[in-house]
Amino acid sequence: MMVRRRIQMFFRQHKVKIILTLVVLILLVLSVIGLMSLESFYRKMTIATMPVQFIMAGIHAGIFVFMYLTFMRGGFAKLDKAPIKGKDVSISWSDVIGMHDAKQEAWEVVQLIKDRANVRKMGGSVIKGLLMLGPPGCGKTYMAKAIATESDMPFISMSGSEFVEIFVGVGASRVRKLFQKARDLAFGYGGCIIFIDELDAIGRSRSFSFMGGQETNSTLNQLLAEMDGLKGTDDNIVVIGATNAHEQHMDQALLRPGRFDRKIMVTNPSQDDREELFKFYLKKVKAEEQLDLGRLARRAVGKSPADIANIVKEAALIATRNKKTAIGQKEISEAFERVDLGIKYRLTVTPREKAMTAYHESGHLIINYLKAPSKTVFKASIMPRRGTLGVVWAPEREELHSRSKEQLLELIMVSLGGYAAEKVQYATTSSGVTSDFANSMEIAHNMVWKMGMGRNGFVGDYTVIPKEEIAEEFKLTLNKDTNHIMQECLVEVEKVLVENKAILDRFAKELLAREELEYDEIIAIFSEFGIKEQEDAYKAPSPQGEADQKT
Repeated sequence: MMVRRRIQMFFRQHKVKIILTLVVLILLVLSVIGLMSLESFYRKMTIATMPVQFIMAGIHAGIFVFMYLTFMRGGFAKLDKAPIKGKDVSISWSDVIGMHDAKQEAWEVVQLIKDRANVRKMGGSVIKGLLMLGPPGCGKTYMAKAIATESDMPFISMSGSEFVEIFVGVGASRVRKLFQKARDLAFGYGGCIIFIDELDAIGRSRSFSFMGGQETNSTLNQLLAEMDGLKGTDDNIVVIGATNAHEQHMDQALLRPGRFDRKIMVTNPSQDDREELFKFYLKKVKAEEQLDLGRLARRAVGKSPADIANIVKEAALIATRNKKTAIGQKEISEAFERVDLGIKYRLTVTPREKAMTAYHESGHLIINYLKAPSKTVFKASIMPRRGTLGVVWAPEREELHSRSKEQLLELIMVSLGGYAAEKVQYATTSSGVTSDFANSMEIAHNMVWKMGMGRNGFVGDYTVIPKEEIAEEFKLTLNKDTNHIMQECLVEVEKVLVENKAILDRFAKELLAREELEYDEIIAIFSEFGIKEQEDAYKAPSPQGEADQKT
């Protein structure tokens, strides 16, 4: 039955080519018969002129085929996407590490695709679409490939941007051809999976203004019609979409039941998942056996699978450059720094600039250590990176999905540490505080305008109200509350730095001498002044690996 269907599918897909081939063969046979019936003189003359006639016919045929393919068969709307058999994708379910909740949801979809008949017996309807949402690098495309492998069905993969062109109607035409190809494959193989990556390129909320994205609108309308329109086809076609955009930015008609029936949130991996990911990627390279995977996983808080793969790749390159035979802890640590902080480079700066940068970063370091217990200071540097003159690397100790008012105030104080240190030491400040002010002002503004944390007790998210509809006096009050938070934090930071001026001078001196200070060196200096060492970051749930403060 399935073999006969595939033969029928082949004829349906190539009927034009088959008909043309048959016509050419018939004409060739008739020509030979006609040639044999001619008298000797005319037959010889005809045979002599045949090469020229063949050349002319070939030229005319080539021009005709070019014009036909360009204008009659789509041209710009042409769809060159060869399907891949599910078994040829070669990504099994076991290759998808972590994402247990998302995998469970996706596995149910696989079973529904396979057991379509049983679903219909129960009176249910088959899944039409599966939408995977989440940040980039979390494995959405990887999971889609695993679904294709497990369901063992043809897999057509496209990017949302491939449907969009400057010519109106091209995108809609490509959607029609994509689904026609999928229907043919579903007829021959019992089902087909269409995967559209970066779905937001065509799936964002439509604009109904004049000339407001007409091409994108028509493409989306065609996709809506194909997925659940008046055609009412019973083909076993499942559309899997993946996007980094939030669900609220997608067109609601696309998300309704009957189109994308199921939505799966693919998030960053947990502690255990990160450990499994490091184990998986380190197996692909030569690495020392004594590497502490748990420690690496704790250091990679907030990292995606793609980030972890990149860290291992960078570590392999560093080990190769250093003539090492295997990746060790030193190479992994350097890879973390390269990924999170960027590559350091030499820059000619004046002695005063360098000294002010040293005090600036020392201020961030001290406030991080003394006033932000949720962070661990791993490194301080006055080596330029990514357009900054210095950096303090203080990642989170554990995964945080929300922050209390006290934790938000900690972030503001840490941001103001560099400004306050410059002010305490030089009685003036530099332009290096710009990004620090941007970070701290944004936090303070959100605390007052969106989170109800201002001193006047106004509760609500006032950013949802157009600013012109808010009374000027009320806006002034909110802005005063924002400035009050900034001033209170600055007073506290200056107080801490004045009380610990000797420590500030010591760190600035060490940074000027060494240019970089590591975790152990930072702990040792604080210990000299009798300040208790923080809990070991490698034993506690630790770093997220994001650079906190940059000059």
